[in-house]
Amino acid sequence: MRLARVEDAKGERYWVLLHSDTGFGQRINAPFSRWAGSVNRGDIGALDLSPTALEPDRFRLIAPIEPGARIFGVGLNYLSHLTRLGSSAPPHPLAYMKPDSAIVDPDGVISYPAMTSELDYEIELVAVVGAPLDDAEHATTCLMGYTIGNDVSARDAGRALGRLDLFTQKGMDATSPIGPWVCTLDEFGGGGQPELDMQLRVNGELRQQDNTREMIFPLDELLNYLDARIALRPGDVVLTGSTHGVGLETGRFLQPDDLVEASIDGIGLMRNRVGHRRKLTSSRRAGRLGFPTP
Repeated sequence: MRLARVEDAKGERYWVLLHSDTGFGQRINAPFSRWAGSVNRGDIGALDLSPTALEPDRFRLIAPIEPGARIFGVGLNYLSHLTRLGSSAPPHPLAYMKPDSAIVDPDGVISYPAMTSELDYEIELVAVVGAPLDDAEHATTCLMGYTIGNDVSARDAGRALGRLDLFTQKGMDATSPIGPWVCTLDEFGGGGQPELDMQLRVNGELRQQDNTREMIFPLDELLNYLDARIALRPGDVVLTGSTHGVGLETGRFLQPDDLVEASIDGIGLMRNRVGHRRKLTSSRRAGRLGFPTP
């Protein structure tokens, strides 16, 4: 089933069960904590659905993230990407966290921050946690389901340091679209490593294409790695890494007004437009900002 976060005409935000055939949505009245851990089996009994469905023109989709959830990212997880950069597989995952202010809604505008001139795209499968991992034999059985992410990055961040600057590269405001909805785990046969084709296009041109089976660190291992350090909670989301074809490999970075389309089989399609480049006023350029603004 498809579960989405929406904003209605009154500005109210909540979860809905989406009907894929009609686009209608039924409001979920039960608290998130009551159904997040059981809906991965296709069980709608705990949702307490409103009997009246919302027509598609009465709401808009927003990022399917429960308020208060943490956003984790994982890098260096596809060998084809690392090989093209002249690198090799790391001994363990590289993880980081994003602020919620970095998230962009499906169909929302990707910000072009003043602090970069190398804004890059990265399609990623996003795992949504439904229940604490505790002592689960397979961590993926604790997921609510999957959605799509585009981990847009400032590639020139840290160049002056000669090392990673993940705060700038991955955390800038309004740069990371997630959506359009969460497809529950039962849609993918339950736990285990998903094997899903994914594609990313810029202005209609195919830039990235791969299958999630090609992850260096499978999802069970990624989730265990994170949970050993920070116990994952229901609603937390995990971006699982991107594959080859990014601008860092080709030098073809995102530009203002570009249309970016990210799709993953079994989930759907997410479209976002890149906004105008932000400029800092002269009073904001003082001090050591990390690297010069263009």
